[in-house]
Amino acid sequence: MSQTVSRARVVLVGPPGAGKTTVGLELARRLGVELLDTDEEVERLEGRTISDIFIEDGEPRFRELEHAAVLRALAEHDGVVALGGGAVEHPDTRAVLLSVPVVYLEVSMAKALPRVGLSGARPLLVESPRARWKALMDARRPLYQEVAGLTVDTDTEPVERLATLVAEALERGDLVPRDAA
Repeated sequence: MSQTVSRARVVLVGPPGAGKTTVGLELARRLGVELLDTDEEVERLEGRTISDIFIEDGEPRFRELEHAAVLRALAEHDGVVALGGGAVEHPDTRAVLLSVPVVYLEVSMAKALPRVGLSGARPLLVESPRARWKALMDARRPLYQEVAGLTVDTDTEPVERLATLVAEALERGDLVPRDAA
């Protein structure tokens, strides 16, 4: 793995429906920076949706594109970065995330599924969404925890409060990269 020097102020990780983009937008506003969503970057660079990439090229190809987008975002973007829910599955992505402040946005299935809906826009949740979401979380929760310096539950707090919690942790110096903790 090549070393990536991160410019990102903070990275948000978590499952679909945790609020990475929503909280990220508010957090970026509060910090006076921009939000970069790596899923949106992959779609922009490929000129097609993630669902289309999954269908036409398969999940392994999407994961390659996603990893490259994460590396570019960390190297080039000096604001808030929101990662796709499965980005932490790539071991090299997890390794590089240890050198940047990461927040794990935690959410229950009861709150997440209504937020994401059950459309084809979330290719990994199309068939049996509840069972699939649980299986994804069973596999990914330890990975989110591995890279995160802060975990925030998004079930009950409003977006503004969540962004404030993260911004305050950054300002106090409580949110540092895992390899610096």
